[in-house]
Amino acid sequence: MRSDRGPSAPIGLKLAATGGLLFLHLPILLIFVYAFTTEEKSFVWPPPGLTTQWFAVTWNRPDVWQALSLSVRVAAISTAIALVLGTLCAAAVSRTKFFGRETISLLVILPIALPGIITGIALRSAFALAEIPFSFWTVVLGHATFCVVVVYNNAVARFRRTSGSMIEASMDLGADGFQTFRHVVLPNIATALLAGGMLAFALSFDEVIVTTFTAGQQQTVPIWMLEELIRPRQRPVTNVVAMVVVLVTLLPILAAYYLTRDGDQIAGSGK
Repeated sequence: MRSDRGPSAPIGLKLAATGGLLFLHLPILLIFVYAFTTEEKSFVWPPPGLTTQWFAVTWNRPDVWQALSLSVRVAAISTAIALVLGTLCAAAVSRTKFFGRETISLLVILPIALPGIITGIALRSAFALAEIPFSFWTVVLGHATFCVVVVYNNAVARFRRTSGSMIEASMDLGADGFQTFRHVVLPNIATALLAGGMLAFALSFDEVIVTTFTAGQQQTVPIWMLEELIRPRQRPVTNVVAMVVVLVTLLPILAAYYLTRDGDQIAGSGK
């Protein structure tokens, strides 16, 4: 009887993969454990005891809710801006040919390739030159610079795998531009846009460096966590918030993965 499975990996490779996964994820598990510790002022291993009291303490901390609210609002608006600009730019680059197209594509993805501190310094300098005071909107603009890249990369890949003959057929059958986009283009790129939006939201929610240079006195969740680590009041509260950040960023990333893993199955592709 023939097996469809490939040859088994060597034991050394399996051990190396297991070690790599443990190296990456054990620190995250430690964060979860310390969220339940009874020790308030320091991190002791093993924890002297376990308790759930810090979840109630975190729930009643107004500074946590303020930081969480700011992060969610910034991420939501940055993602909305990125969905519009990233989709339009992806459509222009993938569906038309013009002079400088590859240069424009490079410039669009450049913000995410540059170190965050370079982007942060550049934005801070630009806001200072334009005499724009640091506010909620400067944080949104800063986050939108790299959120656009995430949406663009997802959208342009899906646009290039969508058959142009479907759009031509729709136009030949009398559909106008809006009808073609609604009934032909959007169904084919919808999962890519949703995945890109989720990834953009996750990146914006836990971004630190660009936020530091553009937020002024405002505190998003990552900035609040840094302040708490420097001047701690109740250390386990920071770990409880870290658990929330992990879940808020992990779930969209998993959803984006499952939405795009079958992205090569596009209606009309190859026809």
